[in-house]
Amino acid sequence: MNATDKQLSRPLKIAMLTHSVNPRGGVVHALQLAESLQALGHATTLFAPDARGKGLFRRAGCDFHPVPGPLQAADAADVAGMVRQRIEDYLRCFEDPGMARFDIYHAQDSISANALATLTERGVIPGYVRTVHHLDQFDDLRLHAWQERGYRAADRVLCVSRTWQDILWHQHGIRADLVSNGVDIQRYTPQPGARDSALRAALGLGGTPLLLAVGGVEPRKNTLGILRAFLRLRRVYPQAQLVIAGGASVLDHAGYQQQFRTEWEAAGLPEGAVRITGEVADADMPALMRCADVLVFPSLKEGFGLVALEAMASGVPVVVSRIAPFTEYLDGECCAWVDPHDPASIAAGIAHALDPVVRSVMIAAGRPVCAGFSWMRSAHRHLDLYHDYLACRSPAGPLQEEHHA
Repeated sequence: MNATDKQLSRPLKIAMLTHSVNPRGGVVHALQLAESLQALGHATTLFAPDARGKGLFRRAGCDFHPVPGPLQAADAADVAGMVRQRIEDYLRCFEDPGMARFDIYHAQDSISANALATLTERGVIPGYVRTVHHLDQFDDLRLHAWQERGYRAADRVLCVSRTWQDILWHQHGIRADLVSNGVDIQRYTPQPGARDSALRAALGLGGTPLLLAVGGVEPRKNTLGILRAFLRLRRVYPQAQLVIAGGASVLDHAGYQQQFRTEWEAAGLPEGAVRITGEVADADMPALMRCADVLVFPSLKEGFGLVALEAMASGVPVVVSRIAPFTEYLDGECCAWVDPHDPASIAAGIAHALDPVVRSVMIAAGRPVCAGFSWMRSAHRHLDLYHDYLACRSPAGPLQEEHHA
């Protein structure tokens, strides 16, 4: 066995970097992947900015390293200023002489990727891997430049869907390796839990049917489209209730949220017909899923759409946009397809998913779909790519253990 083979056969030290301690899709992906890599015997540390010091949204099954920073940066109205601050926070973190060195540096977002790009330029680290979940459109040229630099400066780019793999290649000239997402079917299950009734009472969830939207009020989640569809649906289901959960984001959606509130108030709905919960404790998310009759998820853009799998694993029918990447892994038996730009289509999709016969078919068809997605399978795929990356790295940049010897 040569020196390279010996290096690649030993457990890896992996730094997994994400942009937030809140349960957004990319953060959940980073945490679940890090935990699975740890379970496979690799020393994995999850890093995330934590200016408020509140900690990760749940306890991690791997090492967690909060990245501190000025509190005011977390509340800045200037998103670009906040992003710049968090990049600088990451730089201070990894340039600290006491910071451990890793074999793999893996950025799950543009903030951490820009920090790693600078650290690579400065010779602090030999390079990094970047996962692109999706790309955003920014009016601010600084945000656009940071996003582009984050994936162009990476040694290896990964993505979670064929859709974004194609976009990266055909529109940006970037070759990306495909990795999968996963769903924890031990955690998200249709079996009733002790927390279900208490959560229903605590959040005032008494509507029939109960429609759940996850992701907060923001353009990408098409929350205005959901509200307009809900108003149509209430003509047939006057006791229906819409619950909008989550929404912690580094982006500013204040204008969109004001438009949502204006239309909501103008509709003259009875009190409690629409409930916006804000961030829900991660421990309560499986129970919240089970409280719902339908997950309404007509996004305008997604990197993958983890919440759709979580709902299906919970035995909840899913209403989703007939767009990629949903069309990559869902079909008309396990979900209701809708046109996300047409509230009438969304309302019809919800009504279709509420039909008792259709509902049973969707729930049954969703089980094998969920069974095909495993975080452990994703971790094995990542390890194959990590080892290939390390094997291809030039002799000048071997594994960190030797590079810093």
